[in-house]
Amino acid sequence: MSFIKFDNVFYNYNAGTDLEVKALRGVSFEIQKGEFVAILGHNGSGKSTIARLANGLFLPTSGNIIVDGFNTKDRKTKFEVRKRVGLVFQNPDNQMVASIIEDDIAFGPENLGLARHEIEERVAWALDTVGMTAHRKGTPFRLSGGQKQRIAIAGVLAIKPQVLILDESTAMLDPKGRKEVLDTAISLKEKEGTSIVLITHFIEEALLADKIIIMNEGKVYSIGTKEILADSVEMEKVGLDSPFATKLADKLREKGMSLPSNIVEIEEFKKALCQR
Repeated sequence: MSFIKFDNVFYNYNAGTDLEVKALRGVSFEIQKGEFVAILGHNGSGKSTIARLANGLFLPTSGNIIVDGFNTKDRKTKFEVRKRVGLVFQNPDNQMVASIIEDDIAFGPENLGLARHEIEERVAWALDTVGMTAHRKGTPFRLSGGQKQRIAIAGVLAIKPQVLILDESTAMLDPKGRKEVLDTAISLKEKEGTSIVLITHFIEEALLADKIIIMNEGKVYSIGTKEILADSVEMEKVGLDSPFATKLADKLREKGMSLPSNIVEIEEFKKALCQR
C-alpha cells in the first residue's frame, strides 16, 4: 500500500482569475514507505507545486492526494498530514525562527504540545541524526550553507515525519554542502526508514534514488529507475541534461565503440570499458 498517492491531481495558481496558471495537469503517482524518490524537471514543470501539495500547504484544484490514509482536502486532519510529511525548502534561512539552534529545533515539537522532556529528547535526537550536536548552543547564522540546511532538516525531523521532502534543498549549496545534505537523507532512509522525496535539477543527485519521476509542463512524463536517464533524446525533449557517464558513452558510440545502452553512472562506464 502506498504512503502518498497522487490521484489525477490538477492545481491552478490564481484559480478563477485572469492570472490563472495551470501548474499540474492530471498528475498521478505513488510513493511507498521507506522509498527514495527523485522528482526531476525543468523550471515551471510542477516539481515544487507537488512538494507543497504533498504536505497540505496547497490543496488540489481537483483530484485527490492521500497521505497514510488521510485526504489532504480534509481540514480536520491537516495536522495529521503535516506531522507525517516534512518539507525542507531551498533557502534554510527562511525556515529558521530562533537565534539559538536548539531553540529553533524545539519550535516544531513545542507546537505539537509535547512534554518538555520529550521535546528535549527530540531535539537531541534530531541534532545527532544530522551530525550537528556540537552546535546546539550556537547561532545558525554563522554556519556554512550545508550546515544551515542540516539544521533546517533537523527542525523538520524533530516532528518525526515519516516522509522528508527536500524541495531543491541543495540548489544554493556548493558540492561539499550538497554532499552533507544528501548523506543525511540517505542515512535517514537506511537507519530510520524515512521516505525521501528529493526534488532537484541535479541529474547526478537523482541517481541516488530508488525511483525517478520526470515532470514536464505540469504532467508526469515518465516514471522509472535510473535507467530512464540513459535516453539522451528523451531527456533533451524535456529540457534536461543527461548524466555525465551517459554523455561520455554516447560520444564513444559515435566514434564506433560498442557500449551498453543504459550507462548512467561512472562506475558502470568504467566496468563497460574494462569488459571490452
